[in-house]
Amino acid sequence: MEAYLNKGIKEIIDQFPEVEEILNEYDIGCAPCSVGTCLLKDIVEIHNLSADKEQELMAKIAQALYPGKEVKIPRIERKTETEPKGLNYSLPMQMLVDEHVLIKRLIALIPEVVANLDVNSKEGRQLIIDAVDFIRSYADKYHHGKEEDILFKYFDENLDILKVMHADHKQGRSHVKAVLEALDRQDEATIGKHLTAYGALLTEHINKEDEILLPWMDRNLSISQIGKLFSEFKEADETIGYSPLKYEEFIDRLEKEFKK
Repeated sequence: MEAYLNKGIKEIIDQFPEVEEILNEYDIGCAPCSVGTCLLKDIVEIHNLSADKEQELMAKIAQALYPGKEVKIPRIERKTETEPKGLNYSLPMQMLVDEHVLIKRLIALIPEVVANLDVNSKEGRQLIIDAVDFIRSYADKYHHGKEEDILFKYFDENLDILKVMHADHKQGRSHVKAVLEALDRQDEATIGKHLTAYGALLTEHINKEDEILLPWMDRNLSISQIGKLFSEFKEADETIGYSPLKYEEFIDRLEKEFKK
């Protein structure tokens, strides 16, 4: 069993597909992951299951790996031994979660944007340009910039979960680039395809951060590190060069437009 704890989850699932179903029972969705090299032991530790749930999960996985055999269930070592008590973020993590709210409001509007695409009118083209500006300036430079340039530096960036986050950010940027290229060609089908894919990607990405990554980071940062992180986030916000209020007003306007 110890050997499997140090294997990548995709390798395990490829060999034992039932492990994917077991993980899904505990809301650990590894199959859609674009990287899949996270070690089994790290996945269990990061998701911070209660001690009872962890043992229950590991017992089911052990039976899938060694059917019909009695297997000693290892206890996953954690840097901090805390039982899940609901999500309670530190101040810097709460800043990121609050920013996610505005990004999720845009994501919720994407189906309406796609349904009303009009690349032949000035207004229709401007809507896509403004949506891309929101993604590139607010979601990416303002929000993802704090994650990549500040938060992730507090951890080993070779950690598989951080590789997944970076890969998601990179994939999101590729979707946005494709939208602009399609806009130049007046290709509504491709614009819709990539906006929809971006929305699906960011929905899953934000869930992973809000429910898994940020709580795990909070558990592994000291009080002094959290204080320093908060100061660095505030400084980054002050030097960004534009006000996020512009993008809140854009979303407000878009929501009112589609409620008509």
